[in-house]
Amino acid sequence: MSFIKTTEQDSNHNHLEKMSVSELLKNINKEDKTVPDAVEKALPQIETLVFQIVEKLKNGGRLFYMGAGTSGRLGVVDASECPPTFGVSHDLVVGLIAGGDSAIRKAVEFAEDSKTQGWKDLQEQNINSKDVVVGIAASGTTPYVISALEKCNENNIITGCISCNKNSPLSKVAKFPIDVVVGPEFVTGSSRMKAGTAQKLVLNMITTATMIQLGHVKGNKMVDMQLSNNKLVDRGTKMIMKEIQVSETEALELLNKFKSVRNAVKNYNDGK
Repeated sequence: MSFIKTTEQDSNHNHLEKMSVSELLKNINKEDKTVPDAVEKALPQIETLVFQIVEKLKNGGRLFYMGAGTSGRLGVVDASECPPTFGVSHDLVVGLIAGGDSAIRKAVEFAEDSKTQGWKDLQEQNINSKDVVVGIAASGTTPYVISALEKCNENNIITGCISCNKNSPLSKVAKFPIDVVVGPEFVTGSSRMKAGTAQKLVLNMITTATMIQLGHVKGNKMVDMQLSNNKLVDRGTKMIMKEIQVSETEALELLNKFKSVRNAVKNYNDGK
């Protein structure tokens, strides 16, 4: 099958500069509504990759995201949210972006075009066959990502990807590709829009489903979340109150003593 870069096709809308603010917002929203449907079509692919990730993480592996520009930033965001949300190590899910951390805020020219730096970045993390590497690229053509996944394949490291073009070069390299075909962007070629939204939705699915499978959620609660602000302390206190039927004062004391909802409940039950 041929590769068609639909993310670069002309927008379904023209003369954007002549639209009112209301027209712009309505038309952007109209395009955005198509994204969840595109993600739904990719659910079987997402499920297959999640199975691989869960198996590796259960056996001491790590999950790496790799991308450039918007795609790289989305990977970094998703990775950085795992420790506070699920109480896991900062080393369990790692986001790498072409150009290094400075590229999170400011674009680093031509960083995504390197065919060697991606693998170097992974080697600095002591990448090994226990790990999983997921490349993120809306176009599916980013050399930084593709070359890194090729080296991973050579070294028996499981590879996946999230691309928004069908049959992209990246999808052909990844062992477990995810293709979320969102079609033309509202602003032609601006893949931070629909493609970025699709990537974020898939990343949410991957880490959330994985962390639930690893036991970091009980019922529907984040029982291992880090108590990093007053809002989360209050949430944790209420979770303990509901779980073991104690007063707010006692729940807060337990939370402060054992540092997580899970540990507070466990130690309370063990002590009864």
